[in-house]
Amino acid sequence: MKKRLLVPALILGGVYLFNASWRVAPPSGDGPQLIAHRGVHQTYHRDGLESDTCTAERIDEPRHGLLENTLPSMDAAFRSGADIVEIDVHPTTDGHFAVMHDWTVDCRTEGQGETRAHSLAELKALDIGHGYTADGGETFPFRGKGTGQIPELGEVLTAFPDKRFLVNFKSREAREGDMLATLLAEHPEWRNAIWGAYGGDEPTFRAAQQIVGLNVWSRRGLTDCLIQYELYGWTGIVPESCRNTKVMIPINAAPFLWGWPNLLLQRFADAGSEVILLGPYGAGDPGTAGIDDLETLAQIPEGFSGYVWTNRIELVGPTLKGLPLAQIAPAP
Repeated sequence: MKKRLLVPALILGGVYLFNASWRVAPPSGDGPQLIAHRGVHQTYHRDGLESDTCTAERIDEPRHGLLENTLPSMDAAFRSGADIVEIDVHPTTDGHFAVMHDWTVDCRTEGQGETRAHSLAELKALDIGHGYTADGGETFPFRGKGTGQIPELGEVLTAFPDKRFLVNFKSREAREGDMLATLLAEHPEWRNAIWGAYGGDEPTFRAAQQIVGLNVWSRRGLTDCLIQYELYGWTGIVPESCRNTKVMIPINAAPFLWGWPNLLLQRFADAGSEVILLGPYGAGDPGTAGIDDLETLAQIPEGFSGYVWTNRIELVGPTLKGLPLAQIAPAP
């Protein structure tokens, strides 16, 4: 009986040792780079969150006076230590990229209809703060304060020429990749500002075909990567879906991946990939949970040198980088 158990025990022990994180030293570097999701913005509770949920109707009690995807929110994010700011784009009827998250304007503004069914001028005439409420609609603290604050992508790149952005394509229209490539071809001085793109696969990979060095990934590819690595990463083989890309990993799933943290990071680095560490994954999470509080921030492994995704850059950035708190417009 003991002999029959010995062989499996030795095999399991060998697999454990082969995948032990302590086999390699923590990565050396300057620490993680911070990706500020939507800049400094109003946070909201995620219970029952779906892709079409109006998040402006469920915000937390405002801590500051900034709204997502606006120039002031981006400025505050960079001053708080963001290395990259994630922004959302929609094509307008007159050929521009409007920087706004929602598929329609109904949630945040007084307008109606799909965002991409409007001209840039029409979008700029809307009040982006119209729909925000923290008390179920009894009060609207940002109403009347956001008119004209929906920026055009060129405005963003002009305002922050030496900063970096991650563009989120909200559709699956390949033409948006062409639009981004054309914009950068016409303005090569903006090329370094566009660090990466993700979202709909069609525009994302169309952009990657035309923009050399653009960091891109797909949600399906990320799912394939994590599942395949969990299935046979114990062998030391990095699946093709995990190679030459950015891999987004929820911090509560990371400990269950072979070799986390040090060995996994080395394996992925050898395969040309880097890790973006997300917040804890939960039911209904669309993949945007961030490292948003000090307790979760403390779970980042020592020496981690990948990317950290956060919805609270104004808290996480100064804490992680030892910066003074940035002065931010107070809550209304």
